[in-house]
Parts: sequence; C-alpha cells; structure tokens
Amino acid sequence: MELWDSDAVDLLGPAYIEINADGTGAFRFIAVEGNLDCRFNELEEGRALEFSWDGDDEGDPVSGRGWANFSPDGSLHGRFFFHLGDDSGFRATR
Repeated sequence: MELWDSDAVDLLGPAYIEINADGTGAFRFIAVEGNLDCRFNELEEGRALEFSWDGDDEGDPVSGRGWANFSPDGSLHGRFFFHLGDDSGFRATR
C-alpha cells in the first residue's frame, strides 16, 4: 500500500484482499478487517471492479469504497477510501 509501510500493513498478520465470483469479499490490512460488496465491470483495458466496504478498525466501525483493475499478470491494482478519512493505493498479487 502506498500510504503505510509493510510492517504496518501486516500488523495483524499478512494483509489480504479476497474477491469472490458472487461479488462478495473480505480484506485485512493494518488493524482494519472488513467485508466487500463488489460490482464487476468490463472495460476496454480489461476487467475492473468497484466496491463498498464495512468493517472495524481496532473495534471501531469503519466503512468506505474503492476500485481495482485486474492486470494481465494476475495482480490487482486499486485504491481503498475510508469514509471521511484516508485513502491509499494498493497492489495485490495471488
């Protein structure tokens, strides 16, 4: 993630993002864990998705939105937005 270093990102264990074919998903980074509600899009550049999310940050409720593009190499590039807060770009690999 561009905003936080890898030690912070993996604070509670390895960071991850999981996206299921039915549009649901889950993630964890820093002390934030949550669920995703995804919408898939087919673009000229390839497959993409937009999502809303909700979860908790050290027990406090948090929510937001985001987007991601699937790269030909199988990685996912996107951005997480916290409602009324920070945002950070990310890259995830399988």
